[in-house]
Amino acid sequence: MNIIKNTVLTMFVLLMIWGCENTKQINEEEIKKDVLKVLMDQEAAWNEGDIEKFMDGYWHSDSLRFASGGTVNYGWEETLERYKRGYTDKSMMGHLSFTNLEITVLSKDAAIVFGKWALEMADSNPWGLFTLVFRLTDSGWRVTADHTSAAR
Repeated sequence: MNIIKNTVLTMFVLLMIWGCENTKQINEEEIKKDVLKVLMDQEAAWNEGDIEKFMDGYWHSDSLRFASGGTVNYGWEETLERYKRGYTDKSMMGHLSFTNLEITVLSKDAAIVFGKWALEMADSNPWGLFTLVFRLTDSGWRVTADHTSAAR
């Protein structure tokens, strides 16, 4: 009789553990929706001419990695200054759009995004590709690494 009780108790404990693990499954659609919202908020901020608000989508850390144009910058402040040097006013910023977005959830707190950026400007229409690493931070989903290229 003790063997049956122990077996039933063991099975019950295993089922409870399995049930708890199942509730921790990754909700990929929710993560993709949250990451996409960050990107859409960045796009809107850019098109308003607000670089600081655009930067809200980035991890506010000295460990933020931004690679573009053959250089790598580290840190949120350095990345903000880089954008400000390149886009001194709203007219130079043009109209930004993100397309061809491929969001892949890597874990409950990490995702990678591949996409295309394009600027509509008065005298040109530059575009390029990007790869973004998103992590779930205390502030929500944020870009922790950005590798952006420009088509030539």
